Amino acid sequence: MKRLYFIFTLCLLGTSAVSAADPTDTNYSFIECQGSAIPYPQRTVEGLAYPDSLKPVFINHVGRHGARFLSSSKFTTSLMRALHKADSLRTITPMGREIMDICKLVVTRTAGRWGALDFLGMAEQRAIASRTFMAFRPLFSDTKINAISSYVPRCVMSMDEFTHQLTRLNNKVEIYMSSGRQNSPLVRPWDADEAYKEYMAGDEWRNVYNSYFDSKVPTGVAERTLGKAYPFEGDEAKDISMNIYKVLSSCASMSIGIDLQKYFTQKEINALWSVENLHHYLTHSASTLSSTAPELAVKLLTELIETIDSAVDGKNPYSVMLRFGHAETLMPLFALMHIPGCYYMTNYFDTVGQHWRDFYVIPMASNLQIILFKSEKGNYYVRVDLNETPVTLIPGRTSIYTPWSSAKEYLIRCLPQHLQI
Repeated sequence: MKRLYFIFTLCLLGTSAVSAADPTDTNYSFIECQGSAIPYPQRTVEGLAYPDSLKPVFINHVGRHGARFLSSSKFTTSLMRALHKADSLRTITPMGREIMDICKLVVTRTAGRWGALDFLGMAEQRAIASRTFMAFRPLFSDTKINAISSYVPRCVMSMDEFTHQLTRLNNKVEIYMSSGRQNSPLVRPWDADEAYKEYMAGDEWRNVYNSYFDSKVPTGVAERTLGKAYPFEGDEAKDISMNIYKVLSSCASMSIGIDLQKYFTQKEINALWSVENLHHYLTHSASTLSSTAPELAVKLLTELIETIDSAVDGKNPYSVMLRFGHAETLMPLFALMHIPGCYYMTNYFDTVGQHWRDFYVIPMASNLQIILFKSEKGNYYVRVDLNETPVTLIPGRTSIYTPWSSAKEYLIRCLPQHLQI
């Protein structure tokens, strides 16, 4: 009888342990938890193959800049200040000294190049250009190509690397390039959008984010770095843990090889990633809080529709149109188009990380390509490739090739009613 009671007690304890687990926790890999700083995924030209019955006639490409150095010294400066304090107080740990060395390496390697495209980012753009050329070769021979970019240098250089690679593969192509603030309405619209500025200045999204930050960020990372005797004040331990994550998760994009598993547990890095992921989601994707973020992409989506339409009508002088911007260019566009995995609506914001993942949506050099094909019978179809992987366009349908008439109708419906073309 006592043995049966013991077994029953163990069962209850096991059930309690299972129920205590947070069902919204994620278990992504250390590589995935680099988030939006993750380098571009491996791709092959074979993945871009299309049926022999279709002929490519036009491509619209919208891309993020490639891998870059940290965009500012904000996180390294704040982290180094805490590390030096811990060193002077003699509370710093061996792990803290390792992180200090990494910070110094980041600062040294990035000196004078904050936010600049690095060699990995250049290689990413050249590789995407090469695969696009090889897969859709007829569009890059004796044709005209148009390319624009944001005024930000890493975007300009991404455009330069991409187009330079195309000319290396075939110099019998005319490329017309433009960079500057005149392109901001398409690739950097948040600079001048008053509704978006008002949303960002408001408390609604910030309250959601701060609440999640407070409940999710682990303090253990900071304690193992600066030492448990370090005099943390208020939420300082959480802020430092987040800064450590921001610096270390960005190292791969700067071609600095480190083992993230030395500094975080699986649970810790997933929690820290989910906080940063939620910030991206609340500020640049569609949410139940506001439609202002996806509406930033209205002009861009309208231009994509119009340029494909003109290609169908034979009035577009370009065989390929390229646009180079930022992660903040792509997130609103993908949400506006309801691209699978890039659109998620919920009032339960702790579930975002299970359904909307920045490492899938906006890795470094992320891109959207809309390829227009003409069939042997003269009909036009489009295929949408997210990061060089075909995805379905219209919800509820399984085909990756959509008649342009149906695709156009759907994309127009994606636009706010008062702004439909």
